[in-house]
Amino acid sequence: MEIFTDGACKGNPGKGGWGALLRSGAHERELSGGERETTNNRMEMTAVLRALEALKEPCAIRLHTDSRYVLDGMTKWIFGWQKKGWKTADNKPVKNEDLWRALVTAARPHKIEWVWVRGHSGHPENERVDRLASDAAIAA
Repeated sequence: MEIFTDGACKGNPGKGGWGALLRSGAHERELSGGERETTNNRMEMTAVLRALEALKEPCAIRLHTDSRYVLDGMTKWIFGWQKKGWKTADNKPVKNEDLWRALVTAARPHKIEWVWVRGHSGHPENERVDRLASDAAIAA
């Protein structure tokens, strides 16, 4: 399974959208949605969350994101935050804790390989999910 995700915000905070592309062999499914008042980071996280929630059974996944915030959060920072009771290294509350907790739960049944993609660099699937996210933000 391959998943491509992106988030967008028109103003930060402002109207936001997220997009995801799920691909298994020749089968593809696009997902998107928006919120009237949000941040870019929340939309990046929501794209991954909604994609994972759409899966009906545990999968081996290559998850592509242009968000270092999401990638580093899920592969590095999350472990320390959980140990410290959802506090950062300088003992402040973790921003977006609600979504981080939901992501941990949604990711648990899967084997995920996290892949960083440079945004706005011509990567076809990243451009596709960027368009989904931007359209959803405009429509929010």
